[in-house]
Amino acid sequence: MTNKRKNRPAAGLFEQDQTIVVVCRGGDCGSRRKHPEVDYVGQLRRMREGLDGAALVVTSKCLDACEHSNVVVIVPGAEARETDPTPVWLGTVNDEDTTEGVVEWVSAGGPATAPTSVAVHLARFTPTRLSRHELEGDAVLLPK
Repeated sequence: MTNKRKNRPAAGLFEQDQTIVVVCRGGDCGSRRKHPEVDYVGQLRRMREGLDGAALVVTSKCLDACEHSNVVVIVPGAEARETDPTPVWLGTVNDEDTTEGVVEWVSAGGPATAPTSVAVHLARFTPTRLSRHELEGDAVLLPK
């Protein structure tokens, strides 16, 4: 019997045509112990519904940026990468206002395309080399 995988490692994460929103759900991100007030299921649903057609929303294993939990990374689509290929790392995405700010910004074009909202600007942080490596490794699985 063969073991078929529903997902594949994100080796091509930076070659996708569309914008990809990576929502960390490992480590402290998605942990009720650290953020009991956050509706993680509702947050993910809001992002997927709000960005349907504008971006692919996927979850990841730990991106090793737990001090910024909950972490969301916006990987620019092909058109935006021509201007700036750098993923945008957002931390403390723990409330409806910040989640809505992310959805609105990415819907408007996201990195290198749309003006950054105040919520996105305040949530932005520079990841460590280790965190960037996690994003490029097998922490993110893309649907087939």
